Amino acid sequence: MTTETLLPADAVPEAGAVLNPFVIVDDADGLITFVSEVFGVPETAGARTPLPDGKLIHAQLRLGTVDLMIADRLDGWPARPGLLQVWVRDVAAVLADGTARGATTVTEPTPFYGGTTLGRMLDPWGNIWWLWAPAPGRPDPTPSWEDGGTDPVFATLDAVLRSV
Repeated sequence: MTTETLLPADAVPEAGAVLNPFVIVDDADGLITFVSEVFGVPETAGARTPLPDGKLIHAQLRLGTVDLMIADRLDGWPARPGLLQVWVRDVAAVLADGTARGATTVTEPTPFYGGTTLGRMLDPWGNIWWLWAPAPGRPDPTPSWEDGGTDPVFATLDAVLRSV
């Protein structure tokens, strides 16, 4: 599929992604450390832009081809945490690393459609991370949408979104 609006993926500078999330949180340094440690990626050193008071107006980490941009919330700015999807090798291991660093498990590793495993965590900055891993050869789960929303994939997301 082509579009006349979006830049083609192969034309994005520095092999980046066409779409990159930007979150605004209290304690951007803490979130940078969390993401770096949980996902094993370094902060992009040249992108760090502190204000005179030390707050960050811009920082970023590259996860695959996507840059997660982070800034500190300034006076009068609302926090803008994200809903972020990340493909990982082992959902359970990432959940364990995240919870060891203050995150809360939202959805335990759960078989999902298309031969995948899904898990979710809520980090201390209010970001909800969708963690996906391939699970080739595993059959799709039996749908249970008709049972009033007790499916753990829907119910856990519904509960956490209602609580934040």
